[in-house]
Amino acid sequence: MHIPDGFLSPEVAVATAVPAAGVVGIALRRAGAEVDERRVPLLGVTAAFVFAAQMVNFPVAGGTSGHFLGAALAAPLLGPWSAALVLAVVLGAQAFLFADGGVSALGANVLNMGVVGALGAGVVMAAARRVLPPTRRAFLASAGVAAWLAVVAGAAACSFELAMSGTVPLGTVLPAMLGVHVLIGVGEAVITVAAVSAVLAARPDLVASALPAVAQAPPVPAAEATA
Repeated sequence: MHIPDGFLSPEVAVATAVPAAGVVGIALRRAGAEVDERRVPLLGVTAAFVFAAQMVNFPVAGGTSGHFLGAALAAPLLGPWSAALVLAVVLGAQAFLFADGGVSALGANVLNMGVVGALGAGVVMAAARRVLPPTRRAFLASAGVAAWLAVVAGAAACSFELAMSGTVPLGTVLPAMLGVHVLIGVGEAVITVAAVSAVLAARPDLVASALPAVAQAPPVPAAEATA
């Protein structure tokens, strides 16, 4: 899903960089107020996991690639704003140090994966909390759905940006990107549910800012937590 240099028109690159920079600025302020010393190690571990997972790429048509996103894993553990910040840092390091994703397209990549991915996952999970019972099973189910939607929505946004730049026709890139990322999203949902379930079982207090009722609920059997 990383867009390389030269694949976006200057207009699209600027149009995506502006909201991405705005979100990162807001995320920095909110993270400074919300992240305490107890959660800093989790933030670092999550960033390292997302970085490593995103380095495994699957080729897609038009020179683009598909990979695990990690946004919906970071959102329930860190909160959506801190998750967006983590994705932005990871994507920046990949672009500048490993040429994985173009520097000129960094705004679009942050928008697709950090904003649409992390904040979108947070919106989905917040909406689910309003209609689902405050149980771990419901929380994990919403995390899985959010993970799948984050991957698919990010891939769709990437497709439209490439099409608007005149790089690849929408009729070519959209089916190719969605076809791959629909499957990647299933794998991401499984990994997200398993990882969040493990954290809930070992350190439920670390997820308290995302869903206090679930984090403080009595533990459930392992089989039920992963069902």
